[in-house]
Amino acid sequence: MRTTTNRWRATAAAAIAVGMGAAALTALPATANAAGDGLSVQYRTSASGANADQAEPWFKVRNTGTTSVSLQGVKLRYYFKADSANATYRFACSWAVKGCANVTGTFGTLANPTATADRYLEIGFTSGAGSLAPGADTGDMQLRFYQSTWAPLNQSDDYSFGASQTSYADWSKVTARLAGTTLWGQAPAGNDPTDPPTDPPTGGATLFDDFNYTGHTDPRISANGWNVRSNSGGPGVSGATWAPENVTFSSVSGNSIMNLRTSTAGTGASTEQTEILTKATKFKNGTYAARVKFSDAPASGPDGDHLVQTFFTINDLKAPMADDYAEYDFEYLPNGGWGEPSAILYTTSWETYQADPWVAVNQHSESRQSYAGWHDLVLTIDNSSIKYYVDGRLFGTHDAAYLPERPMSINFNQWLIDFGGLTSSTPRSYDEQIDYVLHIKDQVLTPAQVSSKVAAYRSAGTTFQDDVPAN
Repeated sequence: MRTTTNRWRATAAAAIAVGMGAAALTALPATANAAGDGLSVQYRTSASGANADQAEPWFKVRNTGTTSVSLQGVKLRYYFKADSANATYRFACSWAVKGCANVTGTFGTLANPTATADRYLEIGFTSGAGSLAPGADTGDMQLRFYQSTWAPLNQSDDYSFGASQTSYADWSKVTARLAGTTLWGQAPAGNDPTDPPTDPPTGGATLFDDFNYTGHTDPRISANGWNVRSNSGGPGVSGATWAPENVTFSSVSGNSIMNLRTSTAGTGASTEQTEILTKATKFKNGTYAARVKFSDAPASGPDGDHLVQTFFTINDLKAPMADDYAEYDFEYLPNGGWGEPSAILYTTSWETYQADPWVAVNQHSESRQSYAGWHDLVLTIDNSSIKYYVDGRLFGTHDAAYLPERPMSINFNQWLIDFGGLTSSTPRSYDEQIDYVLHIKDQVLTPAQVSSKVAAYRSAGTTFQDDVPAN
């Protein structure tokens, strides 16, 4: 969030730190929990084209050890590159000797994406799959997965895909684990599947809100600790107001969505901005996550205003250059601004600032491309660094010098830097949508663990929880 209307991206004590996954391979350990354990995986593809309607990885798992293996303890991972940041996938089993009902498939996001993998399909077994005697294998498992939209897949950049593997053969680009120990294969670099599992840790004080409200006057919003802003002040164009009635809620495919609408007719007096924030400043270290839909095009009217769409945490600046200030931002500028000519996403960690004369002490990362559409945003803060993730990929790592000294609030807002040279007086409006927000106090979760946590809340029918203690 910007606290002055002309706040530029100065970085008095900053350096860009973008950490992306390496593409090299790292061999995984092959030691077992018990002296006779051993597994191997044979793979073939039934869809060998670089592009296909669906991926068809077929497997056989063999017990190469000297003791019987319960298949319920076996997990395979097939690694691939998502076809788009927002792509979702579905698993299916066409045929399996062990029975398709006894074969499971779930998708996960890699903690350290590489050029050829940012997702994985994990294959597991139910108790009905039984056991493998030494030397035995599962027989055919004819599996497939596809985009939920049935859009074509590009397999050519998928780590585990082998176009020439049209008959079964050992394949080390698929990993196999038994009871948490890797016995076969190589994962993409930095993604050892023996690392902590994707299941989120239990416990930990939590704020979760699915934004399941009827409107901005719903009394549960205030009762649940939120303030829909109506008071005057920055950021934004001079004369703009904050309009609580422009924070609305709707159901999309059975899921509740919060919409922030900002509108203008090209003057400060006609500009209505939107913000929702927690009333409490009680959030500090831990994990912050939200699913947010950014928009490039206006919902109505001409395009061109310098707009900021955000998810951030912040506390108050007690005095210019006060060293206990903290702010951590995801900020998307679909039409540019702050000297940028076109779409850009910033993540910024603030140590402090001074408004006049302008001095900024922060560290930021940026990506100059469109981010229109839904995105999973994750921010983690521990005692050593601040990390930002976008759609499961590490976007930026910022230094310990920018860690918070005091607790903060959690905020979403949408506002105008200026009119971007657009001289039209035609009314226009812009939307930013939010699916959920999650904070886990003092626990650093991976993006995959965040997804698991949110899925568990929704499976349980939980739309709100806040047991984060007041400071």
